[in-house]
Amino acid sequence: MQFERMARDVTRRLIRTQPSTPSGAGRIGGIALLIADVDGTLVTPEKVLTPAAIAAAGRLDRSGIGFSIISSRPPRGMQQIVDGLGVRLPFAAFNGGSLVDPPSTIVEAHRLAPAAARATLSLLAARDIDAWVYADGDWRLRNPKGFRVELEQRTLGFGPMCVGAFEDVIERIDKIVGVSQDHARLARVEAEARDRLGDTAMIQRSQPYYLDVTHPQANKGDAVAALCARIGVELGQTAVIGDMFNDVAMFDRAGFAIAMGQAPDEVKRRAEAVALSNLDDGFARAVEDLVLPRAAGARAR
Repeated sequence: MQFERMARDVTRRLIRTQPSTPSGAGRIGGIALLIADVDGTLVTPEKVLTPAAIAAAGRLDRSGIGFSIISSRPPRGMQQIVDGLGVRLPFAAFNGGSLVDPPSTIVEAHRLAPAAARATLSLLAARDIDAWVYADGDWRLRNPKGFRVELEQRTLGFGPMCVGAFEDVIERIDKIVGVSQDHARLARVEAEARDRLGDTAMIQRSQPYYLDVTHPQANKGDAVAALCARIGVELGQTAVIGDMFNDVAMFDRAGFAIAMGQAPDEVKRRAEAVALSNLDDGFARAVEDLVLPRAAGARAR
């Protein structure tokens, strides 16, 4: 398979170039793989991949560093990014709930238990929070005129299915998103959901206005570990970059963590380095200034 050939190539380059002394900082001995968040990291607030971001991905490839992505988006909504950046290694969707081999083969999926899904939907309805449900490759909702629906359609590249209820897919839900422009209310619902659902679900905000509810194993920390195992690169030689609280789990697992410049201060404190914002091509600059100098074998070169 194509990703297996890529994994072997990355591993061979790592073996050839690894220095006898660490070339990176913190926990790493040299970066062989970079895994990037998408929204707030790779794209602008308008959800656009800039020429600088595309060029940076090319620099990684030419420098022998593997590159993959991880997102709260569904696999179908990541395809434009995968194609635009030429991602050839496995990547993760739904905050790590699904592992995907390019172009679109799902090789592993963690879905919400029906009881957790029902409890989540009941809570959101009781608190007057719009619910988006992702199941069977589709995006379902009850309020097509709701907050951010139009922008999300442009972001994902496909539109929602308007439904009256979600019970027909209750056993196959990959992710539920609570959506509200009232950030304080959503924060209160987040705390209530954690208290009510306990360890039956992963509950975290991917943006101040999005509350993601997924399977407990659908988190970016476990996903980064799974991607590294599938690609054949050590966690300690993997760098990650992101901007929100759902990215902190991967910060804690990878060898080198980079927070975007617009990230909340709490997120920045959990990273080894801070890049410029996504308004200032922070991803591209991070590749140039933080990742490439720490590439496996940098000193040997």
